Amino acid sequence: MTSIGAEARRLLLRAYQGVLSTLSVEAPGYPFGSVVPYCLDRRGWPVILISRIAQHTKNILADPKVSLLVHEDGVQDIQATARLTCLANAEPIADGDADTPARYYRYYPQAQGYRETHDFAFYRLALVRARYIGGFGSIYWLAHEQLLRPNPFNPEQEQSMVQHMNEDHLEAMVRYCKNQRISVPADDKPAMTGVDSEGFHLRLGARIVRFDFDAAVTTPLEVRAKLVAMARADG
Repeated sequence: MTSIGAEARRLLLRAYQGVLSTLSVEAPGYPFGSVVPYCLDRRGWPVILISRIAQHTKNILADPKVSLLVHEDGVQDIQATARLTCLANAEPIADGDADTPARYYRYYPQAQGYRETHDFAFYRLALVRARYIGGFGSIYWLAHEQLLRPNPFNPEQEQSMVQHMNEDHLEAMVRYCKNQRISVPADDKPAMTGVDSEGFHLRLGARIVRFDFDAAVTTPLEVRAKLVAMARADG
């Protein structure tokens, strides 16, 4: 049986964009909401890239307390949909951390020039606790240990798997999409962006699509076995 923490994490891994709420410096005492894309770092924390001149960055510099709201897409009744609110402290990512920006840019390659051209900076959302609503009557507070799971692969292992799939297995990635009824335009090749213990992501143009493994993995060999099995499966 899937735990509530795993269910909430699955939503966090599938959403990859959300509403960031900060404490306003222009209107003290009021929350300020903005839409941001995110990805998860090696420890499983959400990472955002935001402009230093943006209002939410000014708010964070004054008070790092934030929340990130993500919710399930493609539903008719918003009140019945799953949603997750992460309460966190926004922490600037040190310049010496090369892995986190590299992982983020695989998800959002168009953002690579933001830091130099538009003065953007990376922040990690260090979770304090989270509120998960799976639907009517399914409401839980979660500690960050219940929600987050570290990535078992180091940067070199993940980069090797991603590069191998993107260079040699385009057909397999197209098949993954077709098996999940995800349309792939003829001029839009899927690209793998990241792998973790529970699945992987493909980028389709500006979309990020999540694919879950049927069981958790911890080694590149186990990932390979899962990917081969998924490519051979009938949709």
